[in-house]
Amino acid sequence: MTGLADSHRKLVTVITEANLERDLIRELDALGVAGYTVTDARGRGDKGLRASHWGHSSNIRVEIVCDTPLAERVLARLREKYYAHYAIVMWVVDVEVLRPDKFR
Repeated sequence: MTGLADSHRKLVTVITEANLERDLIRELDALGVAGYTVTDARGRGDKGLRASHWGHSSNIRVEIVCDTPLAERVLARLREKYYAHYAIVMWVVDVEVLRPDKFR
């Protein structure tokens, strides 16, 4: 087994409204994100339940493993474009990946 040197990356997690998925994916593509995972998400937050007349009342979780500069660009862009008008939370954690060549 190879060592974990050079295997450090960032895991960026975004929880937001499902109706933003298409726009978020376009943003990620434009920023150079090579891969991501999108899953449905449920839970409770400070925004509470959304009104039933909204077209998409569910949430998604988007996860991206990437290097630090790309993580910083993603966080800055999504914060700039979506924080003021949408229910969105983001966090980033350090991770060690077993195939670092797969993650820029």
